[in-house]
Amino acid sequence: MKTLYCQALALVSTLCIVSCNSPKKNESDSAKNRYQPHEYVELKHPDWAKNATIYEVNVRQFTPEGTFKAFEKHLPRIKAMGIDIIWLMPIHPIGVEKRKGTLGSYYSVKDYYGVNPEFGTKEDFKALVDKIHSMGMHVIIDWVANHSSWDNALAKEHPDWYSKTPEGHFQPTPWYDWDDVIDFDYEKPGLRQYMTKALVYWVKELDIDGYRCDTAGFVPTDFWDNARAEMDAVKPVFMLGEWESRDLHKKAFDMTYSWTLFEKMTAVTKDHKPLGGLIEYMAHDVSTFPRNGYRMVFTDNHDMNSWNGNQFANFGEGLEASMVLCGTINGMPLVYGGQEAGLDRSLKFFDKDQIDWSKLPYESLFKKLFELKHQNQALWNGNAGGEMIRIYNDKPLQVISFSRAKASQQVISIINYSEQAAEVTLNSKYQKGNYTEWFSGAKIELKGDDKFKLEPWKYLVLVK
Repeated sequence: MKTLYCQALALVSTLCIVSCNSPKKNESDSAKNRYQPHEYVELKHPDWAKNATIYEVNVRQFTPEGTFKAFEKHLPRIKAMGIDIIWLMPIHPIGVEKRKGTLGSYYSVKDYYGVNPEFGTKEDFKALVDKIHSMGMHVIIDWVANHSSWDNALAKEHPDWYSKTPEGHFQPTPWYDWDDVIDFDYEKPGLRQYMTKALVYWVKELDIDGYRCDTAGFVPTDFWDNARAEMDAVKPVFMLGEWESRDLHKKAFDMTYSWTLFEKMTAVTKDHKPLGGLIEYMAHDVSTFPRNGYRMVFTDNHDMNSWNGNQFANFGEGLEASMVLCGTINGMPLVYGGQEAGLDRSLKFFDKDQIDWSKLPYESLFKKLFELKHQNQALWNGNAGGEMIRIYNDKPLQVISFSRAKASQQVISIINYSEQAAEVTLNSKYQKGNYTEWFSGAKIELKGDDKFKLEPWKYLVLVK
């Protein structure tokens, strides 16, 4: 009996050991999931953004009147150029205390629920939103969450919502010379609730489609994550963050700035450096940037004031080549209001400085580029578009060449991004086939070892 008992005890012990060491089903599933790839971007882009372009509007400088109503007259032309998203620089009342210039900075917000009377009334603004929507476009407004004007009512009603100097005084954002604004403190839950409710208000009551968020990286990401969720509960919104960081793309922002591309392009056009930095940018874009994140790409915007330049100063004879590059690489191209008119200066920021619309030398180029972006899925945004594939060539210090393909459609860009003429041979064995050159209509067959002659800063865009 003792022997049988011992044998039975040993069997039970063995079964326990096997049972304890065997992974449970849920533990097994978890382990398997641990090794699966996951899309970094968790938010859902509005469907209308998948092949969109964007246009920045400085209402003050756009027309002699500088009003919402006057700007409406330009909408048919902007729509015809191929624009999908209208971005209005801040529309809120501007602070008077410590104001810069005669009219002040749009980014010194006195009332987050109000409209700058310089531009019109809230009813005028709503009429503009409705007009933009009726034309099949969408509208986002600039939002300044990081700081307010000195005379914003919040400074008196909730002084604890602001960061302070060691002496306990209001302060501009630390280390910056933004003397006309004071810095918020997002450690305060009350501020977070107030700012989120204000963001939701303009979406719900004025029917805007989202925001361009100023200095987005200065505000905690978890604030934006929650604010996006609360806005999406009203309707799907589009969020553009003035920042260049992948963490913002996870739950909060559809798109961020590509300052790095701008810097790499101007290194070639303005500083006469070789293409190495630009090639490095393309490599990093493909390998490190979230595949379904959107990047805003541009040759000009209102921040050029801080660069002491403009589209001509920064790009010179390479301006059109840079526009074509921005129109065909991974990203959403921006047109800064006035670019199409050949704006040759930085607009004044604190005073009236009207855009001259007498000529439109670049409108047709933008229109042609955006027509291609809308039609050809290879150029769509994020996962909806094609990955950039480098086409190697024998002039790597002068010519940048790449292909993008999606859903049987393909676009190949060949750009002599230099001030010297180039005879270039492409290693295009993986891109063989018949193409149409987008701008000339010429028929071109790629056979795998193809030679092209390109004048300085000239380009070919092959399409099928």
